[in-house]
Amino acid sequence: MRARLAGVLSPVVGLLLLSGCAGISSASKQSSVGSASGQLSVSPSTMSFGNVAVGNNASQTGTLSASAADVAVSSAAWNGDGYSVSGITFPVTVPSGQSVKYTVTFAPQSAGSAPGSISFVSNASDSSLTQTFTGSGSQSSSSHTVALSWDASTSSVVGYNIYRGTQSGGPYSKLNAATLAGTSYTDTAVARGSTYYYVATSVGSNSSESAYSNQAVAQIPNQ
Repeated sequence: MRARLAGVLSPVVGLLLLSGCAGISSASKQSSVGSASGQLSVSPSTMSFGNVAVGNNASQTGTLSASAADVAVSSAAWNGDGYSVSGITFPVTVPSGQSVKYTVTFAPQSAGSAPGSISFVSNASDSSLTQTFTGSGSQSSSSHTVALSWDASTSSVVGYNIYRGTQSGGPYSKLNAATLAGTSYTDTAVARGSTYYYVATSVGSNSSESAYSNQAVAQIPNQ
């Protein structure tokens, strides 16, 4: 089934679903802890990775934010099979009114549910702030793939990123490890009976990333 989706946010123009069907809304939640002098919050409060095929991985970005005063985060500890955290070094100070980002990657080693979490230790009055992870490993289906293509940006860009979610509206996980130079991508890590939602972004020469494009949805058959 072919479907062209219009109304894309510049500089990405149009996301075309070549294999599957076309159809996204969930807001990130925040949980926070703090002291009279400062508060630390993490967003989203739960990272949902959905189904990820064994042998593949998916990544999401988390954000630590401080308010009222600077917050010193001394360390973090995470658990859960297949989860890893990168892009942040401890100890780290989050200035008041600002945020620090990090990346959580889910790479399941076996099929089945894989809950997890990360706890941040800081100088807030409640010294431990926890973010939970949910995800499931699935056996990839060699008989099904989702092929995506999109129009090239009218602006000067160095490439594109493709994101996938299991709920309409997100959250989404980036699928490509390196920026895509072309305007097509094939997702081979799909599970039978699952529904996936896709969006694209463009990446400028200064590594800035555009807003998400319009969304495409693919429903994978059970057979």
